[in-house]
Amino acid sequence: MTPHVVPDPQAGAAVKAADRAHVFHSWSAQGLIDPLAVAGAEGSYFWDYDGNRYLDFTSGLVYTNIGYQHPKVVAAIQEQAAKLATFAPAFAVDVRSEAARLIAERTPGDLDKIFFTNGGAEAVENAVRMARLHTGRHKVLSAFRSYHGATSTAINLTGDPRRWASDTGSAGVVRFWAPFLYRSPFYAETEQQECERALAHLEDTIAFEGPATIAAIILETVPGTAGIMTPPPGYLAGVRAICDKYGIVFVLDEVMAGFGRTGKWFAAEHFDVVPDLMTFAKGVNSGYVPLGGVAISERIAATFETRPYPGGLTYSGHPLACAAAVATIRVMEDEKVVENAARIGEQVLGPGLRELAERHPSVGEVRGMGVFWALDLVRNKETREPLVPYNASGEANAPMAAFGAAAKKNGLWPFVNMNRTHAVPACNVTDDEVKEGLAALDAALTVADEHTV
Repeated sequence: MTPHVVPDPQAGAAVKAADRAHVFHSWSAQGLIDPLAVAGAEGSYFWDYDGNRYLDFTSGLVYTNIGYQHPKVVAAIQEQAAKLATFAPAFAVDVRSEAARLIAERTPGDLDKIFFTNGGAEAVENAVRMARLHTGRHKVLSAFRSYHGATSTAINLTGDPRRWASDTGSAGVVRFWAPFLYRSPFYAETEQQECERALAHLEDTIAFEGPATIAAIILETVPGTAGIMTPPPGYLAGVRAICDKYGIVFVLDEVMAGFGRTGKWFAAEHFDVVPDLMTFAKGVNSGYVPLGGVAISERIAATFETRPYPGGLTYSGHPLACAAAVATIRVMEDEKVVENAARIGEQVLGPGLRELAERHPSVGEVRGMGVFWALDLVRNKETREPLVPYNASGEANAPMAAFGAAAKKNGLWPFVNMNRTHAVPACNVTDDEVKEGLAALDAALTVADEHTV
């Protein structure tokens, strides 16, 4: 239970003033933002210095999978700091080895070697490097509706508009359309049609790009920021078969979808598919200390058995981050967090969101699984016109801005991206917390409804 917080607006003002003076924020025009000064957080909630408490339906940036300030993870970090706060990555360190073992036990198939990074983008960078070195090829295929990170290769692989300002157009990246029946680029009317046509389109793209030039195909198992579009049955297995046919490395990005988010340890388990490389971060330790990595198949690991891998990071497998990962995984096991995420999605969050869609004309589609859901907001349910234009800003984005403001006014911190709001609470969220969030969404959607036709 969140402790009582005594409001301290003066302290909050000082925090905000220091932030404005010295912190350069990501993805922002610095003079146009007004960051909330956060006083504390616990479980599924955080609060400001004015005493306002918010139910966090963003899980930070979809990473606090066990909520804020879990006492067992905090204790593990403290204990590790007292024992061995840091050590170079070239050495064998007990907590690093244990974190790798616990992760490898949960990854699908033979993804048993773990290369640690500091986050998801670096995981993608290294996965692509491994694929290119393993195959001797350079091109990498990625989907238009995707996000893979903000470092050099990762941002070029990204499909959403955050790529545009940094797109070199010469990074060996080729994009294709992945399946998304609600806004199908293939004029499909059923999931089966969408799957078949998406796979045919992918194979055509490979044929015209030259199969012998393509090192890897990278896909988010369930795309996250781009809209939580669960792939249709058979699609990922079809991609796996195409990769095998042409000797292409199959990379699944589970940075956001992994570690319980979809109601399985990894989303790949839902689709019975094993990639050659899998990237992870975020939920591996609930974001308490930065950590990411690549889970590597036996075949690709063998490439570097006697050949040095030309890559590394100073903080690879940092002891504090690994201690947080070990503690987080054990908490998730002991407290059945993955099972809770699955149950919440099936029995509480999913049904609750679908009920909202029935009553609100602004909700065009509900999609997701576990605690990984999106509401696609529209101006018209029949035409499926998005509530705001693609990549809208300023006045064009006013309807979504008004929706977000209404959610916050009702004590819910929403995840808003383009014409969507995502419902992505902690994996250990309670039934009552979800119902509280649904009530706040219900009220906020009445504001979105005002912009429908």
